Amino acid sequence: MGIPGELIPIVLFIMIGVTIIGAPLARAMARRIERGVSGGNQMNSDVAARLERMEQAIDAIAVEVERIAEGQRFTSKLLAGRADAVPVDAAPLPSSARRVNQ
Repeated sequence: MGIPGELIPIVLFIMIGVTIIGAPLARAMARRIERGVSGGNQMNSDVAARLERMEQAIDAIAVEVERIAEGQRFTSKLLAGRADAVPVDAAPLPSSARRVNQ
């Protein structure tokens, strides 16, 4: 009983895929083991302080952007309401302008 001819290329392509995906994963795991478990998790205190300041600055920027967006929505709503309330062509002339025209 021999190996079917169609099986050889299928196994070849599967093994190439496993090698391409598995080799970098195995290398990454080996580096992690060489570094040690605690070596990669420690962060310099000054880097942690910088990250904290960046996080606070980003939060402040997000609050300001939301405030600006709220002001934009309010202004747009006022302008839309003003345009609907009084059309430009139908606006009455002020009393001083009527006297000049008469």
